[in-house]
Amino acid sequence: MGSIDTLSITGFKSIRKLDRLQLRSLNVLIGANGVGKSNFVSYFRMLNELIEGRLQVWASKQGGADRILTFGVKETSTIESSIRFASNGYDFMLEPTSDDGFTFSPEMLYFDGPIYGVTRPRLGSGHNESHLKKEMNGGNSEKIATYCYNAISQWKVFHFHDTSDTAGVRRLGALHDNSYLRPDASNLAAFLYSLKESESKTCYEQIVKTVRLAIPFFDDFVLRPQKLPTEEEQIRLLWKQKDSDYALWPSQLSDGSIRFICLVTALLQPKPPSTIIIDEPELGLHPFAIALLAGLLRSSSMRMQVIVSTQSAPLVDEFSFDDLIVVEREQGATVFKRLDEKDFTDWLDDYTVSELWQKNILGGRPRN
Repeated sequence: MGSIDTLSITGFKSIRKLDRLQLRSLNVLIGANGVGKSNFVSYFRMLNELIEGRLQVWASKQGGADRILTFGVKETSTIESSIRFASNGYDFMLEPTSDDGFTFSPEMLYFDGPIYGVTRPRLGSGHNESHLKKEMNGGNSEKIATYCYNAISQWKVFHFHDTSDTAGVRRLGALHDNSYLRPDASNLAAFLYSLKESESKTCYEQIVKTVRLAIPFFDDFVLRPQKLPTEEEQIRLLWKQKDSDYALWPSQLSDGSIRFICLVTALLQPKPPSTIIIDEPELGLHPFAIALLAGLLRSSSMRMQVIVSTQSAPLVDEFSFDDLIVVEREQGATVFKRLDEKDFTDWLDDYTVSELWQKNILGGRPRN
C-alpha cells in the first residue's frame, strides 16, 4: 500500500522540471557527483516534514526558500509537486514568503474512483503548514486525506553515513525508543532488542544470520538494558565474537560493519515502509558485502518499493537495465532518464552494465 507510481517535481533545488517519473518496485539512481541525486533524496525528507506540519522549520534549516528554489527566488517562483499512488494522489504548490519561508498555493488531493471519476479536493491556499492532517479529522475528503497521509508518512529515508564515535548508533539510547528504526539508526540497539523479545524473533534471527555472512567472526548482539537512577532504561549495541561470551563495544566494529548492520536491519525489518529511500548504501563496504546488499535490495523490493542512489560500479552490475535511472545535469539542472535495454543489446555482448556506465555509453558520468 502507498508505493509511488509517478512523481513530478518542479523548482526544487537542482530539479528544475521532473515530469511524471515512473517509479517501479526497485529504482537505482546512478550519476556523477553533484548531478542532483542527493537533492532527489532531500525531496523525500522535505515531504516527511511537510505532512507533519514542520515545513517552515525544515526550510529554515536549509537556509530559507532562496536556497531551496531552483537557482533562487529570482529564477524560480514556485515549487510544485504531484504524486500518484494507486487511485490516490497529493499535489501542492509552494510560493516563497517575504521572510524566506513558504506558503501553500494551493494544496490538493487527487482520487480516481470507479463511480465519480477523477476528483481533486482542495485543501486551501495561503496557509504556511499542510492541511493534510486537518482534513483527516472530519474534512469532506477525510478518507482520501487519510490514505495519502498514511502512505506518505510510511516513506522512509535512511542515511547511515555517520558512524563516528559520537554517532547515535554507537551510544546509549532509550530502550523505549523502538517502535520503528530511525533514519540514522540511532535507536538500532533498542529496535533490535524489541525484535528479539517479541513475535518478530525470527526476523531478528534472520538479521543475525545475514550479518554473519559479511562479518564471519560475528556471533550475535549482546542487548542488555540498563536501568538509570531516573528509572529510564537504556541500551547499547554490544556484540560478541564466535566462541566467546565477552561483550564487545560498537567501537570495536569497523565503520563498514556498522553500516552493513544498519542496512540489513532496515531491509529485513518485519513491518517495512511502503517506500524506502537509501543514499549511497555501498559506502565503506567490502565487494562481497556489496553483493549481499544487492541481493537484499532485490528481495526487499518484493515487500516494499526501494529507491537507492549509488556510485558503486559493482553494485550497478547486480541490477537489470529496467532498474536503472540515469541522473545527469543539463543546462545546470538535474534530469532523470530511464534506459531501454534494447538500445544497448550489441554493447551488452561485450561489456557489463557498469562498464557501459564507466565508458559513458549510458550517460551518468562527469562531463564538461
